[in-house]
Amino acid sequence: MNSGFLRAACASPRVSVADCAANAQAIIDAVWEAERSGVSLVVFPELAVSGYTCGDLFLQQTLQSGVLGAIERIAEKTVQAQALFFVGAPLVYNGALYNCAAAVQRGRVLAVVPKTFIPEYGEFYEKRWFAAAPAVREVMCDMRIALGGRLGEVPFGTDILFRDPQCAQAAVAAEICEDLWTPVPPSSRHALCGACIVANLSASNEIIGKAEYRRLLVRSQSARLAAAYLYADAGYGESTTDMVFAGHNIIAENGTILAESELFSGGEAGGVLTCAELDLDRLAQERLRTTSFAQSAERLAGETDSCRPRTIDVSLQQISALELRSVDPYPFVPSDKRERSSRCNEVLMLQAQGLVKRIAHTNAPAAVVGLSGGLDSTLALLAAVQAFRLLGRDASGIIAVTMPCFGTTERTLKNARQLAQAVGASFREIPIAAAVRQHFSDIGHNEAVRDVTYENAQARERTQVLMDIANQAGGIVIGTGDLSELALGWATYNGDHMSMYGINASVPKTLVRHITAAAAADAEAAGNARLAAVLRDILDTPVSPELLPAENGTISQKTEELVGPYALHDFFLYYMLRWGFGPKKIYALARRAFGAEYDAHTVLHWLSVFCRRFFAQQFKRSCLPDGAKVGTVSLSPRGDWRMPSDASQALWQAEIAGLKNALQDAPV
Repeated sequence: MNSGFLRAACASPRVSVADCAANAQAIIDAVWEAERSGVSLVVFPELAVSGYTCGDLFLQQTLQSGVLGAIERIAEKTVQAQALFFVGAPLVYNGALYNCAAAVQRGRVLAVVPKTFIPEYGEFYEKRWFAAAPAVREVMCDMRIALGGRLGEVPFGTDILFRDPQCAQAAVAAEICEDLWTPVPPSSRHALCGACIVANLSASNEIIGKAEYRRLLVRSQSARLAAAYLYADAGYGESTTDMVFAGHNIIAENGTILAESELFSGGEAGGVLTCAELDLDRLAQERLRTTSFAQSAERLAGETDSCRPRTIDVSLQQISALELRSVDPYPFVPSDKRERSSRCNEVLMLQAQGLVKRIAHTNAPAAVVGLSGGLDSTLALLAAVQAFRLLGRDASGIIAVTMPCFGTTERTLKNARQLAQAVGASFREIPIAAAVRQHFSDIGHNEAVRDVTYENAQARERTQVLMDIANQAGGIVIGTGDLSELALGWATYNGDHMSMYGINASVPKTLVRHITAAAAADAEAAGNARLAAVLRDILDTPVSPELLPAENGTISQKTEELVGPYALHDFFLYYMLRWGFGPKKIYALARRAFGAEYDAHTVLHWLSVFCRRFFAQQFKRSCLPDGAKVGTVSLSPRGDWRMPSDASQALWQAEIAGLKNALQDAPV
């Protein structure tokens, strides 16, 4: 199944300075290595055909003839190769020598792109040999360069876009080394003209600290352009008379480095091929979501006709998500331990700062938290404690209220008590069973009928108690529901769905668990063994609303058995909201991410459940209480997610039905 992925590579073959025939063979070998790896796009270094460090040899006719012969040989020997590739070469146009990128596919040179900015500072003196690319005029002429022999004449200029007619996102532009290091790189214009992939042919020498700066440039440009950026660097074999080259290849996508070669990893034995899978759908969606991108393109088009590039058709074969690319099953949770710890602390601080402002604004002397002994209310209490600390207030101003009823177990009740004591909050235990039974009597409900009325009456009674205590104390009720529950509608309308400030509203369940674990580790490090112990027991407790009677003293109602694994639902939520992907793409990504844990039928089942609940429960999200956004995904109706409560899910379920049919028809 095609999932909008394209496999690309940066190649740094071994170089023989001024030996064009040897370099041509190294390039040919690298093309075929990439072809065997399923690569559709390959970028070679700057001046790879001749070598970057030729010096005044660039002006020798013998070298120039050797370059043309090498390019012709490269084309001849890659006729059967499907990949589009860019090779760097010094080429003559209109009486001047240019540092160029030649685009080659299936035995043809499709076009030549010259370098725009020619450095002449420090160790660089390219202006001694090379002319800068002709400026992009308001109406650019159809410049063509004569390569001679069977290569003929091909388009020449910086206004060229290589696009696959079968996929609008599969559009590539090229720039060369120094072009990226300038205030306004040519790739900025390329992206606004439609390029989603930028190829940079580079020969960036290595000095102390330069590698990190290079990473920063590549990452930031890919993020700014919402593009994939392929940076191919010259490596082993370049002359070391004045400089050293490390072959530092970098492939970035929308601000994230997907693949990177180690410095000096080529060595004498051969070159380096750095591969990654580019998600073209993600890039296209990011440009749609970030409306200022289209505004920038419109502004450029209004100022000049340079946003009308010459388009050259190419073929860029896409791949299935299941083939190659690694997909993180927990997109909300950093996999790196140090980064994860930092994320958890940052989220907790954002939650606390949001509450600080609300308490200060309302001049509330107290905050009221319904404490169940579960994960979400634990996080809400921890954030409230942090907020009171920032306000210079004692934690006793937080009123933690536990309200045992029919499904409450001794374990969660004990944890609620111990947690409140461990953080120094005021604690109130108010059994609500009698009040709920009175309510059943008032409305004529049979307590033996354990339906939605039976469950929701308890949730609404708890909310009423919290609101009334807040009135007594002059405080505000702190909501405990998290982002995952809001997505699924796993909340009682006007029950736990309602509060005066929803502090967990943009924190997904998978991250709630890690923040709590981080708090336990911090408590232990600070010598608060009692708090660490209760937090760890809460982490070990099954997630449950505890609205049905316990069985033999243990929790009988386990949320993930009813609505599905939160790991899957958070994954679905992230890719549906953050990237706008449909079920087909999400399913492909989930199969790649969870292939070892959930089979195809299980993923499809819970994806269908997610879509059904997400659409059906929008009415709860349309009237959410205030709550600060802390991550890239939020369901607040005021800022991040506006959706009709009666929108149809038919299109989404039709996609899922098609996936199910295909799965049933697949050979066993």
